[in-house]
Amino acid sequence: MALFTFSNDSYTLGNIREVDTRKVTILVNSDKDLRKARVGQLVTIQLSGGTECWLIGMIDKAIKAVVAQSAVQEVQEEDEDEALDAFEDSVVNTVKITLMGAARWDAFEQKYKFSRSLDHVPEIDSICYVLKDAHLEEFMRVISENGADENSLELGAYKLNENARAYVDGNKLFQRHAALLGSTGSGKSWTVASILERSSQLPSSNLVVFDMHGEYKELSYAKQLRIPGPDEVDADDDSLLFLPYWLLNSEEIQSLFVDRSEFSAHNQVVVVQDSITEQKKAFLDANNKTELLKSFTLDSPIPYSLNKVIEQLRFLNEEKVPGSNNRPKNGPFNGEFSRLLVRMASRLNDKRYGFLFDSPDKYNQYDSLSMIAEKLMGFGSDKQSIKVIDFSEVPADILPIIIGLVARIIYQVQFWTSPENRRPIAFVCDEAHLYLPKKEGNPVERRAVEAFEKIAKEGRKYGVALMVVSQRPSDVSTTILSQCNNIISLRLTNADDQATVRKLLPESLESLLEALPIMDVGEAMVVGDSVLLPSRIKVDPPDEKPLSATIDFWSRWQEDVSNAEFKVAVENMRKQNRTKQSKEPTTP
Repeated sequence: MALFTFSNDSYTLGNIREVDTRKVTILVNSDKDLRKARVGQLVTIQLSGGTECWLIGMIDKAIKAVVAQSAVQEVQEEDEDEALDAFEDSVVNTVKITLMGAARWDAFEQKYKFSRSLDHVPEIDSICYVLKDAHLEEFMRVISENGADENSLELGAYKLNENARAYVDGNKLFQRHAALLGSTGSGKSWTVASILERSSQLPSSNLVVFDMHGEYKELSYAKQLRIPGPDEVDADDDSLLFLPYWLLNSEEIQSLFVDRSEFSAHNQVVVVQDSITEQKKAFLDANNKTELLKSFTLDSPIPYSLNKVIEQLRFLNEEKVPGSNNRPKNGPFNGEFSRLLVRMASRLNDKRYGFLFDSPDKYNQYDSLSMIAEKLMGFGSDKQSIKVIDFSEVPADILPIIIGLVARIIYQVQFWTSPENRRPIAFVCDEAHLYLPKKEGNPVERRAVEAFEKIAKEGRKYGVALMVVSQRPSDVSTTILSQCNNIISLRLTNADDQATVRKLLPESLESLLEALPIMDVGEAMVVGDSVLLPSRIKVDPPDEKPLSATIDFWSRWQEDVSNAEFKVAVENMRKQNRTKQSKEPTTP
């Protein structure tokens, strides 16, 4: 059974002139045939030998070239007709094609199946046909049928044929990590919301969204969590996510308090670590968990009293010891911790860090970590499978640490869960360039990047996946992006960002990226392990749209409205909280 039957020459493009692995050059016989070639259009070549196998390629370039100028000059000038003929003969029409895969007849399933693997290359002089009209629809039907199964995620429609639905393999999309990239206003949040919406329809899907600006806070199918702002200490509010300081590991604590440029920084680190270890041991003793003393380490997530650590530092900073003639002299650490104590007091007194240093008592118990893990990772029929964590009120200077902390907690709990009870979980890292920077930053940023780099390299072994979402891929950690084997790229206008995406793809697919600056809103180039045919897709809009719509400046400026109520905004700024609006009437 033939997949394609070309009944006339209207589909013929030309004959193969040159073959090089995945690159093919077609010699086109006439200008009329050359006009059939449009960049991005699909073509097909049937392999000889009676096999029902059709190679599928994409047109990269159409060329009309003059190649035999010397022949024209050799013709006698007096014979103008002969000179014109020689000139016409010197024009060579060629089309450059990249082979994308092959459609083969599957005798067992009795249907054609498309695969990106190429077992054979076409022979010289084989005929190349343009796929259009009914033939294009037939091929796109094969693609859609191959992609549509129980593991498929429906994204939208193919731009080549909008009647054909576009699917990606849901397993491969998350197993091999994904990067969703696009300039501001290209439709990133829309695409993220569309994927979340489809994922929420599965019985026990598990995704955690790191929401930087509160764009996804009104999605009804998601469990909304929020890092609390100043003075929000309602322990019974299930939407608040406190992250007590004892969850931080030693390096994260150091990056918060210790200034590495100080001469006494080394002593500060050692003493702080010893004091924390001592307090953790005291907590285990007080809670009759002495069996853990044999295996616990400095970084074990055990609650402890930071105030007692500060008391110990203050004691050492002011300590006097007996000297000669029984006269007191300064102790070995006297005065070494003065600046450290000032920095620690400044952090603890800053209400913006209340979610760290002023969490309710129930977050400082032995079982608190399992409660936090349940809130972040819980799934099942009685729980919402999508968790959106709003980080918009976290101070920018420690934002990377806090996001890295959440990711690390989930990863470590997943790591230590027995394989038979482990359920896969995916992180959707919105605005990733803010906390996963490419350049070496301060120690705070480095901690977060290292946590995510570990997940990018090893996470799939333990069922932890990444979906990196960014408008500036050139600013995102190269290590993390290099582990993303699926690229969903919307419009990208910046040359550096386009170059970054090119580096992530095989050379044979670079031509696809030429369209990145001119794609429409919500239109994506999808390339990677999860998609059968690398192609442009019009992403379906989600039913519940995120709060990321671009404001229409000119239209809004045409509205006749009264002055804004700035008093409420100023009060919110003072409180560092947008959730509680002031009820006081404004003065006239």
